[in-house]
Amino acid sequence: MNDSSTRSVLVAFVLASMLGLAGCANGESAEGGELSPGSLVTHRALATAAALPSAVRTELITYVSEDAAGQPVLVSGTVAIPRGDVPEGGWPVVSWAHGTTGVGDACAPSADTAGGPAHSYVSRAGAMLDRWVADGYVVVQTDYEGLGTPGGHPYMNGESARNSVVDIVRAARELDAGVGSRWTVMGHSQGGHAALYTAAGGLDRAPELELQAAVVLAPGSRTSDVAGFFASGGPGIEQALSFLPVLLLGAEAADPSLSADAMLTDTARPLLSAARTGCMDDVRAVADTVPVDNLFAPDAEMSRIGEYYATQELESLTPVVPTLVVQGTADVLVSRAATDRITEALCGNGAALTYSVYDGADHRGVLEESLPEVKAFIDKVRSGEVPEPTCG
Repeated sequence: MNDSSTRSVLVAFVLASMLGLAGCANGESAEGGELSPGSLVTHRALATAAALPSAVRTELITYVSEDAAGQPVLVSGTVAIPRGDVPEGGWPVVSWAHGTTGVGDACAPSADTAGGPAHSYVSRAGAMLDRWVADGYVVVQTDYEGLGTPGGHPYMNGESARNSVVDIVRAARELDAGVGSRWTVMGHSQGGHAALYTAAGGLDRAPELELQAAVVLAPGSRTSDVAGFFASGGPGIEQALSFLPVLLLGAEAADPSLSADAMLTDTARPLLSAARTGCMDDVRAVADTVPVDNLFAPDAEMSRIGEYYATQELESLTPVVPTLVVQGTADVLVSRAATDRITEALCGNGAALTYSVYDGADHRGVLEESLPEVKAFIDKVRSGEVPEPTCG
């Protein structure tokens, strides 16, 4: 059996255990054929809060992607199709990489409802994305690996997120012949991290598509500092504590030898239960009850967590498409200092990068405040102009 045949059998075998769940959840199955990254598996019309109002229809889909190790994985997401006639060359695409909602299946943006556990964030991002649909863009939104589909969610794993972000564009083109090949990646917070990984590797992953630009809003970073930060006992630990279980479970999903439960004390372990079954608001409620001076088990190998996340930092990347990075000065979750450091490193790597700072904008507020600049940036790139880079 050759490598291609082996891969097809492997993909089919992995998906066979999943499709019963996906088929029941998503209704209609796509027509059969050889499965490869971006293959559409199931789809059905969506009429919940996750649907974008300006779309003629929003579909909930599952599709084939790859995890960080290159193994096939089933991923869910949504595709919003704009109203009106298909333009020459097909509708342009925005592939949205969402910010932190959690690691439990209920936190998948495609599962959002009006009273859902991640609705406050998902609805705000959705209102911004709806304006792109109204302007004639197809908006695709991956849930990422392990959110809404079997398996754990490898939180802040750049390779896995990049694969999900790219492959949903392929799946959308299989879903609707009007979806064009020209696309932009756009991401916020956790998704800003994913967008930078996509800006660096998206063209290589899908050379049949034309990745034109990347928009990176308040990118998450410095996850490798988690062990030292929480061990320091310094200021800000209480506010950051809700991210600790998400980071531990994300590392465990990518590398099962990193046991999240073994890292924490009995007193702190309820943080993991909250993260597994709820979303960030649920984790914050539990974090308020956990003493920050009794977090880690005496034999916890927290250095291994730092070593794993060091492989996921952004400074070594080189975006190969025009990239706009946006940061707010009032952001207490992603500091301007961290984003300054990242953009300096990316510029040093040779990136064509534009960096804009919004005075007084907080972590979520930057979504709306930067929108006019983001639209102008993408319009310029799509017209064939090269935006003036900040680098140099």
